[in-house]
Amino acid sequence: MSLELFNQLEQKVTDTVDALEMMKLENEELRGENAKLKEEREEWERRLNGLLSKFESMETSSTS
Repeated sequence: MSLELFNQLEQKVTDTVDALEMMKLENEELRGENAKLKEEREEWERRLNGLLSKFESMETSSTS
């Protein structure tokens, strides 16, 4: 293998490793953002269920 080919291969490997490291960092950030969004969705669901329960109790009390 010529020195030039070896240098090209080395550069490609280095570029690939760098790209993988960036993807890992991005993945970690996205996982954190996803967890935050899941928590927000769960909070909205709890609040919405609370409101629905109030409406249901109003309907039950008004039909009694």
